Amino acid sequence: MARPRSFDEGEVLRAARDQFWSIGYAAARVDDIAAATGLGKGSLYGAFGDKRQLFLRTFDDHCAELVDAVRQALDGPDAGALERLRAHVLEVADATASDASRRGCLLAKGTAELSGQDPAVEETARRTFAAIGELLTSCVAGAQRAGDIRQDEDPARLAGLLLAVLRGIEALGKGGGSPDSLRAIAETALAVLPRP
Repeated sequence: MARPRSFDEGEVLRAARDQFWSIGYAAARVDDIAAATGLGKGSLYGAFGDKRQLFLRTFDDHCAELVDAVRQALDGPDAGALERLRAHVLEVADATASDASRRGCLLAKGTAELSGQDPAVEETARRTFAAIGELLTSCVAGAQRAGDIRQDEDPARLAGLLLAVLRGIEALGKGGGSPDSLRAIAETALAVLPRP
């Protein structure tokens, strides 16, 4: 009979995620992950598998949380959709600007480092970007129905532009972009949305 786990799985996964997030997958040593989680290597392997399996679990969990956060920010009635969209874009710029450690976005970091060599990472990234794109598209379409964005524009194309801008803001922030420049990019992207 297996012994029950004597650790909080969520806390362990968060600690492991923070190791990967801070220094990247390749640089994260299992010894360092074990120390950060407070587990021995044997317990870590027994609970989560090897380093790759642990990364995939933390990456998948993080991406799911990211999609949920975007959903919470953008879901709602058509009236107010443009305001929610605006608030979300500006929040990403402000959060990126306030990231003093410049660790950036785990989705972006994991995708850049591993998607060309790990099909599971590539699939999770593709699925996550698609889900965020769909949420942005839905919000843009809501703003169109409310009469705040022109209805003759393709909402998916506008959402694709916003997704690219948001990913670009995060990359520029990691590269040391100033808070004012990141906010200006966000405001410019919002300003080019075609109004009636």
